[in-house]
Amino acid sequence: MENNNQETPTIFWRIDEWFPDLSPEVRSRLKTYHEELIKFNKTLSLISAKTVFVADAIHFADSIIGSQAVIRSNPTIDKIYDFGSGSGFPGMVLAIMYPNVQVVLVDTDTKKCEFLGHAASALGLKNVKIENLHIEKLPENSVQWAICRGFGNISKAILMARRIVVKGGSLYHMKGEEWGIEVGEIPTQLCSIWSPSLVGEYKLPVGAIKFGVVRTEKIA
Repeated sequence: MENNNQETPTIFWRIDEWFPDLSPEVRSRLKTYHEELIKFNKTLSLISAKTVFVADAIHFADSIIGSQAVIRSNPTIDKIYDFGSGSGFPGMVLAIMYPNVQVVLVDTDTKKCEFLGHAASALGLKNVKIENLHIEKLPENSVQWAICRGFGNISKAILMARRIVVKGGSLYHMKGEEWGIEVGEIPTQLCSIWSPSLVGEYKLPVGAIKFGVVRTEKIA
């Protein structure tokens, strides 16, 4: 006989357990964002199917820890761009955690930008702006700080950002365990314009992979 009693896989939400130091309001907004993401993922494919059940770890925990590393390293940040924001990681999470920081989510995908606008409204976030365009279309010297996750390698990102980031500004790259290789592959001519440094390394609450946040400061 055919067994029709297969259990539906659990969609985990362990943020309250992993990050008890976050305020109840922040954790509530993160959970609402997770619910909206899962709901709209069915039609918009916001995240890959294989990460849906563990999005709390792969997307949310990663964005929380990465955002904390960036703000801890530079508490003066009052406005930050998320290049290639996609489904809002890490930018939307950063905006939820730091309501005093203005966050500009930049992406070329119109449907994802529409979702981000819906999510910001549903969460009551007043510190989020969405730009549906290619980052190279941003005005020259208009960006002081930016963050990116899953936005190509470091060399590609700083090459694309060279015109829009001001001298003294920084781009923060959320990377996997091979971040050192990417830093080593930055062309010499770009190293005369950008100075790379490691902001911090971390592991997710589950798994053994090390992640890193690399800062590239524009020095020329």
